[in-house]
Amino acid sequence: MITNNEKTVALLTHLSTLSQYFFPFGNFILPLIIWSSARKDSQFMDENGKEAINFQLSVFLYTICLALVAIPILLFSVFRNVPLSQVVDGSDWGHHLSMGNITGIAVVALIAVLIFCLLKVAEFFLVIYASVKAANGEAYQYPLRIKFIK
Repeated sequence: MITNNEKTVALLTHLSTLSQYFFPFGNFILPLIIWSSARKDSQFMDENGKEAINFQLSVFLYTICLALVAIPILLFSVFRNVPLSQVVDGSDWGHHLSMGNITGIAVVALIAVLIFCLLKVAEFFLVIYASVKAANGEAYQYPLRIKFIK
């Protein structure tokens, strides 16, 4: 039997991941603090804490991978088409970035940025959904999460 206190702590564990919007790495720090203090009290709180932390670590890993694709490609595309003297002088160099100058590989970088945006929107709604499930006393496993903590 899952108590209301356990449901509330599990709910707060999931919702605490949204603290990333208020301070850096809040999506790791707060759930880790809540989970580490409550995991010995209940199997339900332990499972929810692991799920929340594993999902946040997975999203962080996906973000790093997308950044490793997008940032170098975008920088290469810009610096390949814009003379360095114009960048240093601060003069207008936007006209150098026309569609004819952007290579096909820059499209890959733009797709990576789009996937990142979709990932963050999906993360927000999945956290809310997991919180509702925890409040109802149901177990929830995030999609696309890697089990870092077993």
